[in-house]
Amino acid sequence: MSKRIVLIVVVALIAGGGWIWWRFAETQVAANALPPGFVSGNGRIEAVQVDVSTKYAGRVVNISVEEGDMVKPGQILAQLDTAELQATLEKAVAQHAEAMESLVETDADIASCESALLLAANNLERSKKLLQRNAMSREEYDTRKNQQQKAVAALKSAMAHRRTAERAIEAANAEVKRIQTQISDYTLDATVSGRVLYRLAEEGEVLSAGGKVLTLLDLSNVYMEIYVPSHAASQISIHTEARVQLDVAPQYLLPAEVVFVSPEAQFTPKQVETLKERDKLMFRVKVQIARELVKQHIDKVKTGVRGVAYVRLDEHVPWPEHLRNVFPKTTLEGTDQPASGFSDDTIAKVTSARQR
Repeated sequence: MSKRIVLIVVVALIAGGGWIWWRFAETQVAANALPPGFVSGNGRIEAVQVDVSTKYAGRVVNISVEEGDMVKPGQILAQLDTAELQATLEKAVAQHAEAMESLVETDADIASCESALLLAANNLERSKKLLQRNAMSREEYDTRKNQQQKAVAALKSAMAHRRTAERAIEAANAEVKRIQTQISDYTLDATVSGRVLYRLAEEGEVLSAGGKVLTLLDLSNVYMEIYVPSHAASQISIHTEARVQLDVAPQYLLPAEVVFVSPEAQFTPKQVETLKERDKLMFRVKVQIARELVKQHIDKVKTGVRGVAYVRLDEHVPWPEHLRNVFPKTTLEGTDQPASGFSDDTIAKVTSARQR
């Protein structure tokens, strides 16, 4: 009999505890429920992926970063072999020097032709006076006139040769710049601030044009994509205020804004006619975390961290109490109570979370 009473008491305690837990959970859900004017969606932290690829075919001689390394714009990441191009550059430089020497030679020819033309012009002028006094035959005068015309033609030819030499110099100079640019393209550097996600090639490999060497995560553009129903998507505008709550630190909210709303529905047929079906349409919304916040903690940002994004549809509706503790330190909306930022333990949790 005593055992039966004990069993009944235990069952009653378990039932009572379960009921208390259920009421507590129900109260928590009600407290965290979104009021009208807000919409939320699940997602994960993502960033734009940038492929570092070769422009020309070549052999990889050096890769200076590993997966997980942070990189900055302008930082050299990899180097391709440029020995053949260096030889071609030396040849182009020699051709440029040859064109410069040719220009000097044509300048000397022009000077000589100008001197010869001056002499021929003076002789012709004297011949005119002699011819007028019948001191020179017409034949000799014509000979000197012909000499003057030849001198003019020689000068014109020398001037044309000079212009040709100038064009040759320009062509040689352009060839030098082209090869220098090509050599520069054999040095692969970072164009974004971020982290090396994948190392896709190794030193010594020969890659074709467009071959991928590295994949970077552009951590200056960190966002979360969520899906919302059509009635909510129609109320969301670009730059609408949003907040992101991470699963690893649910007590804090990251400031964000909407930067994209898909014009096309997802997960539904392209053609839906009935109101019931239209209500099932889901639209992709891209919520970008504040760039300044990301920049301050860029070395701690990791993609793949799960969470929830909240979007305020009506700017006149205040944020619910459980969505006001915005990171970093801010003042709670409607109060003078300061909200604390992430602790070191919280940041450690965020940095240790990775996409599986």
